[in-house]
Amino acid sequence: MDVEILARFQFAFTVAFHYIFPPLSIGLGVLLVIMEGMYLKTKNPLYERMTKFWVKVFGLTFAIGVAGGIVMEFEFGTNWATYSRFVGDVFGSALAAEGIFAFFLESGFLAVLVFGWDKVSPRVHFFSTIMVSLGSMLSAVWIVVANSWQQTPAGYHIVGEGLNARAEITDFWAMVFNPSSMERLSHVLSGAWLAGAFLVISVSAYYLLKNKHLDFAKQSMKIALGLALFASLFQLFTGHQSAIGVSENQPAKLAAYEAHFDSSASAPLYLFGWVDEQKQDVKFGVAVPGLLSYLLYGDAKREVTGLNAFNPEDRPPVNIVFQAYHLMVAIGFFLIAISILSIIYLKRNKLFETRWLLWVLVFSVLGPQIANQIGWIAAEVGRQPWIVYGLLRTSEALSKVVEANQVIFSLILFFVIYSSLFVLFIYLLNEKIQHGPEQPDTIASEYKKQKGVLKY
Repeated sequence: MDVEILARFQFAFTVAFHYIFPPLSIGLGVLLVIMEGMYLKTKNPLYERMTKFWVKVFGLTFAIGVAGGIVMEFEFGTNWATYSRFVGDVFGSALAAEGIFAFFLESGFLAVLVFGWDKVSPRVHFFSTIMVSLGSMLSAVWIVVANSWQQTPAGYHIVGEGLNARAEITDFWAMVFNPSSMERLSHVLSGAWLAGAFLVISVSAYYLLKNKHLDFAKQSMKIALGLALFASLFQLFTGHQSAIGVSENQPAKLAAYEAHFDSSASAPLYLFGWVDEQKQDVKFGVAVPGLLSYLLYGDAKREVTGLNAFNPEDRPPVNIVFQAYHLMVAIGFFLIAISILSIIYLKRNKLFETRWLLWVLVFSVLGPQIANQIGWIAAEVGRQPWIVYGLLRTSEALSKVVEANQVIFSLILFFVIYSSLFVLFIYLLNEKIQHGPEQPDTIASEYKKQKGVLKY
């Protein structure tokens, strides 16, 4: 089997597993800040219970995420040595900043967040919660900056030739604020907020269906739904801005998103279909005439560059990019719809008794995870055949000495280890969910009776 395909599949598998957890940590971090902030403001012990429960889930996702992400750095050296040499100066700066300003911040204050409830004052503990949440988002900043530089390189020059060629930073801030970094960062963060919000929504809906921890579940649901609605609408906005950026900086990728082969005015936007790349046709497709041109340029008759404007060797695989992109968009609209519908039912005091909707919310936790994964597939496969867009091809980035049997052997080992980690994560998460919050719901009920004595 081809070494390049194996190495790409191995890295894709590694990243896909790792990317389950950072979005959950980022989203849960924001919710922890909201919950603990409400506890400090109201002194309602229910919010303290909520924070303590979700801190445990946050700690679990953080631990598994760290364990699953370490391997990727070694893969750069073992399988992608030429790539590592080429981007080392750029990635070294970004990843060093991620370690110093993000990971150390998050992991340092995590100990106070998890173990410091009775060791520090409430305000110091809340400050630690904020720092952990900020650290998780700063980590995303530097990772996205590094990845975005691969998509839209800026602030560099090339030193050396041939196998010794490498990109060297000439302007650090131009590298950081490359043409796609900020729009991609906002899209990634909104997807992470959705992942955390719908995990809380899912568990809360499960408790409501089982008639357990009712006060806890209702308040958790309300807070998470607020974040879900904001993040889903923000995701729509950031996704649109990102697509406009792709049309300007990576037109071949944009053409693959919509299976747009011939440059033409009034370019249609497909709702769904199946791409026949040989015949350059979309089978079973339903398209809205001129909508792609209108969304990109505000003009339904404006020409959009097609794939045939590029040499065949410079075009990405079309069908996989098309399907991943359209499924991601479809899930995005579903999350908007389910968030709005749930809030409507909540305002009418019907949400907590509407079992069919609660069951939908239980399984909605899969939506952001699937969308995050396939969105990554659309973005990364869509930039092929380039590993650094316009500068270094994926086929040229491989280590020259790595062999197929070595990659297969390590891939099997990674599969066994990651499968074990995933089973462990699901087992421990289920244990925490089944155990529920530490204190019984009667505490919140007693608190309500004392509203005349305690300040709510």
